[in-house]
Amino acid sequence: MTLAKPTFPAPDHDHGRCAADAITHAERVCAQRGQKFTPLRRQVLQALLSSHRPLGAYEIIEELARVASRPAPITVYRALEFLMANGLVHRIESRNAFLACAHDHEQTALVAFLICERCGAVGEVPAAPIAESLKVAAAASGFTPKLSVVEITGTCAHCQAAA
Repeated sequence: MTLAKPTFPAPDHDHGRCAADAITHAERVCAQRGQKFTPLRRQVLQALLSSHRPLGAYEIIEELARVASRPAPITVYRALEFLMANGLVHRIESRNAFLACAHDHEQTALVAFLICERCGAVGEVPAAPIAESLKVAAAASGFTPKLSVVEITGTCAHCQAAA
């Protein structure tokens, strides 16, 4: 995983540039994989890119309804499934919400989500060493894991500095 982007962007960062870079990344990923980056998939990703906070499916629908007709929930869920399958969106299990991802990592790479309890921002960091430890512990117990999710709540550096 390449962490060219900061875990938590500064509050005054160029968000327009940040979102544009993420869309360009999504276009490149889809083109490399021969996948269609349809208008709805783009709109769902853009809604998620509106902030660095996770959004639930119905919050995404509300975002989309501000500029066009309200999409059916099933179409948004299908777009989210596509975006997740291509590593462009992550699901934040504890929030039942989704987060845009512009990091250049394998879609199967385990990442840890750092969730700020104050501002709601979510950062992601590589978690391969944790994944390996969990895999060994599970195997030693005779357990075959299906899904591993690492979510850590706390306070981001920006909120700590503002306090």
